[in-house]
Amino acid sequence: MCSGNKFVFLVKMAELTTLESLLEMGFDRNRAEKAVANTGNQGIEQAMDWLMEHENDPDIDEPYVPPAGNILGGEAQSQPSTADSSEGQEGQESFEGIAGGDIGYIETEDGVKRPMTEEEKNEQVKRLEELMRVKQAERRERERAEEVEREKQRRKQGQELQQMRQKLQDDEMKKIAEQRQREKMEDKMARQRVKEKIARDREERAQKFGGIAPSSTTASSHPGQPSPSSPTSQGPPPTKKEYDESRIQVRLLDGSTITTVFKAQEPLAAVRVYVQMNGNTPEGQDFTLLSPYPRHVYTELDMEKPLKELGLVPSAVLVVAKK
Repeated sequence: MCSGNKFVFLVKMAELTTLESLLEMGFDRNRAEKAVANTGNQGIEQAMDWLMEHENDPDIDEPYVPPAGNILGGEAQSQPSTADSSEGQEGQESFEGIAGGDIGYIETEDGVKRPMTEEEKNEQVKRLEELMRVKQAERRERERAEEVEREKQRRKQGQELQQMRQKLQDDEMKKIAEQRQREKMEDKMARQRVKEKIARDREERAQKFGGIAPSSTTASSHPGQPSPSSPTSQGPPPTKKEYDESRIQVRLLDGSTITTVFKAQEPLAAVRVYVQMNGNTPEGQDFTLLSPYPRHVYTELDMEKPLKELGLVPSAVLVVAKK
């Protein structure tokens, strides 16, 4: 657009209402009516600001229905001509505020308005265009800052979620360790009670049968006869011992070993948890367990099987291997 045409365009806009000015600038009528209504018809600058801020609203293109008896832009035929004149003057003053003065005129020192030169007209048009560029740049900068803030919030929420998951995992591992500690203490106490009972039984038998024990002379008079109570001479053969515990030695990645006792019916997963809690495996390092002789790599299905079923009772050596 040449400078002369720009000046004619600006002069024409100065003579129009805010709504008509927005339409002349190429804005959609529905959007223009919403901008004028939402800014209280305070001028084209406020309307332009509103349009740039809300151009991405999902309902921006929904039909605008003005309140009853209110027609935007001062176009109601029932309004007195003075109202049309005053509103037209308001639109012109708002536009002139953007342009920096009366369109096409400059007021001299003695208060007389003179027509602008072509250079002054071009300068006035440039100021208007620069103002629109500044407002668009401000809007883009504001949107960029909002996007950065949203990204910060998203990352913060992700970190909080990760911390929560880690805490839940740590709490679960702590519960497993505490349960293992309680079981070990209960086993120790149970073994202690058994030992005490055996000692009491021995003491009672000694007190009950101590007076009728065979004399040394009787025993020496029959050196070749076996004792009637000798287990080698009579009684059923000893049965195979059933073990209810397993002593497991685990060789770690760095060559060191850790050893502990598990219940025979505990799953192999209990050994894996013990290695995670007490071994020096790097955090996040996934590993598996294997038997060296004969070599056998245990799978996820094996983790649910009891140690007794896997043949790891009464003792076994396992090796930690990277996956």
